[in-house]
Parts: sequence; C-alpha cells; structure tokens
Amino acid sequence: MRAGEKLRILHTEASLGWGGQEIRILTEAAGMRGRGHDVRIACPRNAPLYAEARRFDVPAVGLPIGRKGLAGAIALRRLLARHPVDVVNTHSSTDSWLAAIGLRLFWLGRQRPPALVRTRHISAPVPNRLATRWLYARATAEIVTTGGAIREQLIRGLGVSPARVTSIPTGIDSTQFDPGEKPGARRMLRLPQGVPLVGIVATLRSWKGHRYLVEAMTLLARRDAQLVIVGEGPQRAALEAQIAELKLRERVRLVGNQYDVVPWLRAFDVFALPSYANEGVPQALMQAMLVGVPCVTTDAGAIGEIAIHDATALVVAKQNPVALAAGIDRLLTDAALAARLAWTARDRVHSKFGLDAMLDGMEAVFRRAADGNRYR
Repeated sequence: MRAGEKLRILHTEASLGWGGQEIRILTEAAGMRGRGHDVRIACPRNAPLYAEARRFDVPAVGLPIGRKGLAGAIALRRLLARHPVDVVNTHSSTDSWLAAIGLRLFWLGRQRPPALVRTRHISAPVPNRLATRWLYARATAEIVTTGGAIREQLIRGLGVSPARVTSIPTGIDSTQFDPGEKPGARRMLRLPQGVPLVGIVATLRSWKGHRYLVEAMTLLARRDAQLVIVGEGPQRAALEAQIAELKLRERVRLVGNQYDVVPWLRAFDVFALPSYANEGVPQALMQAMLVGVPCVTTDAGAIGEIAIHDATALVVAKQNPVALAAGIDRLLTDAALAARLAWTARDRVHSKFGLDAMLDGMEAVFRRAADGNRYR
C-alpha cells in the first residue's frame, strides 16, 4: 500500500456500555475520516455507540455481535463481502472472536480477507489458553494497547512478539479542553460557590473506585467539601446506598452522563480517579489535566504514564480511602503544590498525548497490517 493511499477501515465493538473505550473508537474513527480514509463502525444496534456515531459523523452498521455465536460471524462476513476493507479493528473480546472467525470464513471461501488489528483498551489479565494464544498470535496481524503496561502484560503473559504489539495511548484534542473561569462554570451548573469541590468523571464501574472516594469524603479535614460524580453505570444503585448509609446526601451529587464535561472539570478544585484495575491511560484524567485541575489518582494499569507522583499528580495507594483523603486534603490546603502539579500535568498531556499523535500511530499500524497481511 503506497504512502498516502486511502485506507478502508471497519471498527467492531460488541460492548453495550458507554465510556472511554467507546469515545476513543469514535474520536479515532472521526479523526481518520478527517484524513480522508473510509471508516465505519459495526456494533449492536442497541448499543450507545450506534446512536452516538451520528454525532461524530461516523457511519455505523447495526449487527448482531453483542454475544458470541455463528450469527454474528456470518453477519460480519456478509458486511465485509458487501463493503470490502483493508483492516478490521476489533475492540472487545466478543467482537474479536467473531471477526477472527468471520475472516476465516473469507479464507475458506477463497476470498482475500482484510487484516485483523486488535486494540486492547484495559489492563485486565488475558487468560493464557491455547485458543487465546491463537487469537493474539496467529489470527491477529497487529495488536494495539492503550498503554505501555498493557503491552508488557501481553508480551509477558501470552508470549506475543514485541514487534507486533504497539502502545498508542488515546489522544486528546487539546483545543476542546482549556482552563476556564471556575465561578462562571459553577454558576452555569448551579454548583455552590465558596466550598471545595472534588470531582470524578468516570463510568460507574467497580474498578473505578468510586466507593473509596465516597468513603474518603467522611475523612477529609475540610468537612464542607463536596463531591460531584459525573457518569453512569452499573454501580449507581450501590453508590446511592453507600451515600445514604454514610449520611452524605448533602455533600455528594450524582449528575449522570454529561455530553460536555469541560464546564464540570472547570468547576472542580480537585479531580480524583481512584481506579484499582483495568486502566489504560484514562481520557478523563488527561482531560482534567488539560483543563488545569490538580489530580489525585493511583498507579492502576497504565495511569503511571501520565500521573507521576509529586510531578504531574498525587499518586496514592489503591483501594485506600485514608490515603485518598490525605491526597485530596493536601491539594485543597497547599495552593502552590496544586498549581505546580496542574501546570506540569497540562504541559505533559500537550506534548505526549495529542490527538495527532494517536492518529499518526494508528495510521502506521493499519498500513503495516494491510501490507503484511498473511492472507494476501
């Protein structure tokens, strides 16, 4: 494939959830379309990704790929027969298996299949089984991870060749995330003035650590501090029960998903992300840093690539509300420290995690996969 030649790319996603993974898919797809490539997404019709694709101006096709089964593989095979592509980029376990099987159907039918690229977004362990090794080492042309720690995990855990695994963190469009006036943001969102606001933007999943953040609110020296939780997910009911049990209803707000998180980030005094597993380099953490909010987080997954203790963030022990509360209190009481961390973090995100860097990296992977496709 010649440099500059248009790529035909199909992203697949089986997930019915909504979070950083789905936002990356849409951001990347829209960015590649902006570079002139032919990009579309295949996902279940009832997935939030399907509905949101229109907002990103990315064509989406509804397919029965939400669960493993021959019907999904056949549907993918038929789609690829109608709309040939150079690369299929899969994002979750289910659609990765369906795509691998669907591409084998091409091979059995003596048709030339596209190359398979697997993006691994989270740091959850991958089982070292024969079938899994086949998927990663033989069926897949290239593997992309959203952080270096996940890359090393695949190399060590599955024995995948380092030459076939590339770490490409999610890129953030810095033009959309700028510091702004805090009082104005709070007025617009009807948040209180004059009290410390701690915030988190994350899907309400267990491993994001919301429950430790809620518990930390009972331990803060600043008893007037409030917590704003932006996001939705399966842990909402459990968090509501915890908030009620700890008598924190006057200090904790659950505001649900927000299409535009910038004003919420601008309203915060501290951004907290107490994840304890399954992280790449989180988009919300990078967004908070670009907006200029001092951050306290953990070293889960690949967070350490952006959160350097006492340099770009305060990094505290995982699953430890006492340590989390101490980090939040430190940022609320030491204005000079908070300002220094915010400045250095913003500079690091600008220099290393830009949108163009992600698109350049993915374009190189897609061209390499298409050129080296063993089926061609």
